Amino acid sequence: MELERVYLNLTIEIRSIITMYYFEFGKDYVFSGESHDFWEMVYVDKGEVEVLADTTRHILKQGSLIFHKPNEFHSFTATHGRAPNVIVITFDCYSKAMGQFENRVFQLQDEERNLLAQIIEEGANTFVFPFKYPLIRKENSLIGSEQLLKNYLEMFLIILLRKKTHQENDQTLSFLPKEKDELQLVTAIIRFLEERLEFQISLTEISHHFHVAKTKLKDLFAKHTGKSIKEYFMLMKIEKAKVSIREDVHNFTEISRRLGFSSVHYFSKAFKRVCGMSPSEYAKSVKARSRIETVE
Repeated sequence: MELERVYLNLTIEIRSIITMYYFEFGKDYVFSGESHDFWEMVYVDKGEVEVLADTTRHILKQGSLIFHKPNEFHSFTATHGRAPNVIVITFDCYSKAMGQFENRVFQLQDEERNLLAQIIEEGANTFVFPFKYPLIRKENSLIGSEQLLKNYLEMFLIILLRKKTHQENDQTLSFLPKEKDELQLVTAIIRFLEERLEFQISLTEISHHFHVAKTKLKDLFAKHTGKSIKEYFMLMKIEKAKVSIREDVHNFTEISRRLGFSSVHYFSKAFKRVCGMSPSEYAKSVKARSRIETVE
């Protein structure tokens, strides 16, 4: 006897990806604009940009995401002298539900930001990073990386669609209370570190502040971030340094002092270890980019 199949209805289906970028722009960056026959989403990871979508202007702050529908003219510029970090992903999708994203700006929460980070991570597993156009497949990429990338991106869009239409099922699985508490603690630690980038912070200080044993702190932080607190704090400092270099307000000595490094020499060593280039090499690479660019 042949059993009846249930063919699944697909709300969102990504057919192909055209580009993926993680841009670190200078403070005066201007993108003159373009239009194309596929979807584009733009997420502001740091800083602030002004976006023009056809005739409508939007100010996108950190955590904001906008969709550009096919054939919509769009451009953007950095604002207030702040050097922005921007994620841009373009893709083909002909699903009817995509119409719900037209002329929409979203403010992402932790769940969406974490999934977007997974999309970029899986993109780096799939394509040569930093991403170029056209995208180059990695030799010996992880098994299933392209399918995971497609799945993560579709999941991301569906979660946003549910958020927009308020159709979440009350029975949707969520974190167990214990996991929620852990994630809230890790988020609080990250905020604590962000507010103290100019200092050297010890695990003992964090332990005393949050009244949590050092061993438990280390284990929880590594579980939810994949890094030690020390590693994460250093990455935060270097990321802040990169922004300061692009904004071109302080010299390297001032930046190192403002970020709690004992000397500019130690700062330079740490920067090169994380970024693969010295602060001066990074500054030259930023200045080498033209002020007005067109993304292919």
